[in-house]
Amino acid sequence: MDATPSPWNIANLVTMVRIALVPVFAWALLVDDGQSVTWRLVATGIFAVAAVSDKVDGHLARSRGLVTDLGKILDPIADKALVGAALVLLWWPLGELPWWVPAVILVRELGITAMRMGMLRYAVMPASRGGKIKTVLQIAAILLFLLPLDHLHSSVLVLAWVVMGAAIAVTVVTGVDYVVQGWRIRRDARRPERAG
Repeated sequence: MDATPSPWNIANLVTMVRIALVPVFAWALLVDDGQSVTWRLVATGIFAVAAVSDKVDGHLARSRGLVTDLGKILDPIADKALVGAALVLLWWPLGELPWWVPAVILVRELGITAMRMGMLRYAVMPASRGGKIKTVLQIAAILLFLLPLDHLHSSVLVLAWVVMGAAIAVTVVTGVDYVVQGWRIRRDARRPERAG
């Protein structure tokens, strides 16, 4: 009997729904050039639901034995698409973030993802605790910036920048840590080759 779970399972379905929510989120955010309080709140809600669904699909996959290769591929794609869409749209066309914020975060995210995939021939690089903290900070910062800040107290904007600053700092530090880990893994894997 084949115990391999089907890729068409509930965990992967949740991931696919998260991917499908990205263009819906983008559309809601851009209604009335991002100036509609109602649609900004709708966009914030969609982003929050999509972000929470990341925990849901992971829990379903692990608890029900539904971990699949498709899920391993789709999950990071869904995460990067959601965060990337929010950051890019908040920069352009909305102009609510400077260009370097999405640049720093996305270069790190895409670069480390590519590196981890390239390292699979040597070893699997699991997500670090710092990486998980980074994700939480990024999500929290984006949620604060998605709120209709023009209609809220200025302290919310200050809080949003404080959290975004922390997210950027942890993003850069954990990115450097992954690069160092990757270099060590590759170095150690090549030692036997040289010895042989």
